[in-house]
Order: sequence, then structure tokens, then C-alpha cells
Amino acid sequence: MNGRSGGTDAETPLLEARDLHVEFNARGRRARAVDGVNLAVGRREIVALVGESGCGKTTLARTLLGLERPTSGEVRYDGAPLNYSSRALKAYRREVQLVLQDPMGSLNPRHTVYEAVAEGPRIHGMADEHERVVSALSRAGLRPPERFLQSYPHELSGGQRQRVVIAGALALDPGVLIADEPVASLDASVRGEILALLLRLRDELGLSALVVTHDLGLAWNIADRVAVMYLGRIVEAGPVEQILTSPSHPYTQALLSVLPESPEPVVLGGEPPDPTRIPGGCRFHPRCQVLASGAAAEAGVDGRCRSQLLDILPAAPSSGEAHVACHYAEATTPARS
Repeated sequence: MNGRSGGTDAETPLLEARDLHVEFNARGRRARAVDGVNLAVGRREIVALVGESGCGKTTLARTLLGLERPTSGEVRYDGAPLNYSSRALKAYRREVQLVLQDPMGSLNPRHTVYEAVAEGPRIHGMADEHERVVSALSRAGLRPPERFLQSYPHELSGGQRQRVVIAGALALDPGVLIADEPVASLDASVRGEILALLLRLRDELGLSALVVTHDLGLAWNIADRVAVMYLGRIVEAGPVEQILTSPSHPYTQALLSVLPESPEPVVLGGEPPDPTRIPGGCRFHPRCQVLASGAAAEAGVDGRCRSQLLDILPAAPSSGEAHVACHYAEATTPARS
């Protein structure tokens, strides 16, 4: 792996979103899918982006990959703003690779493993194709790689297919993997192996990763930092141990409550996130269990919850700090805001 210093210092995030906004026209209404996000992935760091379906995390991931153009704000790689010219995007997509959740859908059933992994190096005109394919398969845990070269996807297990997808990314020597629900389609017995592989790639190759997931348990097992997204914004972010053992935002608390070891699940009321109908005040307040219970009123912040906008959270790459966008948390635990 190269160090990807790019002339920048080691504290510069490798991948960063700065005040990112992405809007779409949805049936004549404006959908604010990403509504002001600061997010940073440091070097040799795994960040988990967590939230329920519809929160905007997939749109954010696509924008970080250069597949969507932001309405405002910017994506930066190695300290430089993303250039959207065709040539620049091609070079960028060698550096930032996507790993999807459905390996069967990602792989052409008519292509052998060799052809699947060689596709990226061919597109980018890279030399030593055979050596790259064999090395990538080996690093992805398919050993001996020669055993798999002429296999077809239907001849492999689900875990092996996901390793082929990862090998296809590794063949390009990327700096960052963006993994969208990388183990969601796998059996429980295989999930741990793929997560261990991602950790090993971080440790041995210096890879960074953004893991997009709805599963806070997965975040606990793999991430250095976690960012919790709700209705287009990061509402809580920080070191994974701090956020997941002592969450400040009611939404994070609700997500954690569905884990098996939690004493009592929090059932959220109201409507699921709708990016065409973002409420005033705290965007979570129509479903907030703290507001519904009267605890926010006791803290004297219920009016603010319903009417006062919250600041966009900073990216805080590798700073060790946690941040939360919540009037109640600010009133009761000011050190966390």
C-alpha cells in the first residue's frame, strides 16, 4: 500500500464530506436526502455509518463514491476536493472502492472468478494482471488462489463470493473501501469471518473503510468510530466504545435497545424518516421517546426540541471526542455536546 500522503499531513482525513447536501426531486417535492453532513474517515481507520432504512446513508455513500454530485458542500480525498471530470473520476474510483451487500448481484454469473477480479485492472490499464488477481484473491482469504481462478459464482459459497467481490476491489490497491451492508446477506457463521477480513486488511494493508450498516452490533465489532444518521444528518458521532456504551441521543439509544443484550427495547412511534418532510426543530422530535415521556419538559427543553434547529456536527476525525445533536443531551450532559 502506498501511504497516500499526497503532500498532506497525517492528520488530514483520507476521505471527507464537508457540509454535504444532496437533494432530489421526488414526485414534485424536494427530498433532502443528505442535509448537511460532515464526516471524515482517517488513515487506517474504520468508520461505521449507522441508521435505519431511509435515513440517507446510502445516498451519502454514493456521493462519497462520486456516483452522485452534491447539491452543495464537497467531497475531499487526501485533502483535495473531488474533481468531477471523467478522467479525474476514473482515477478517484480506483482509490475509493465499493463493496456491495449482495455478492451474487455484484458478480456476472457468466464470468469466472479470474475475469471478475481482473475487470478493474483492465479498465484502468494496469500491468501484471495475472499477478494482481492472484495476489488480491490471496489477500481476500481465497487460498490457494489458483483453486478459484476458473470457478463461477454459482460454484462458490456466499462467503467465498463476498471475498471475490472484496478481491476485485483489492486488485486496484485502493485507499478506502466503502462497504454497504457487507455481511447482511451472509449466514451468521460467515459474518465474523468477513468482518475479521476487513480488520486484517486495515492492519496489514493500511486500508481505511466506511462501513454502511443498520446494525450497531456490527459497528461494535469492527469500527473505530461510529456516526449515527437520521433523516439526512449525523445526530451522534464519536469513538465506538463511547457512543455504544453511553449513547446520548435518544435515536442512538433506540437503535441500541433492539440488541439482544438490551433489557428493554424502545419502540419508536410516528412515521419513518421522509426526506421530503423534515420537521422543524430537532428532526427526530416527532418520534422521540424522551420528549414523549416528559423528560425533555422536566429539563426545560421541550419547546426547543420542537422549534429550534440544531447545529451540524463537526467531522472530528480521530479526535477522540464525541458529539451529539440533541437539545436534551446538551442540557443534561453538556460535556458531550
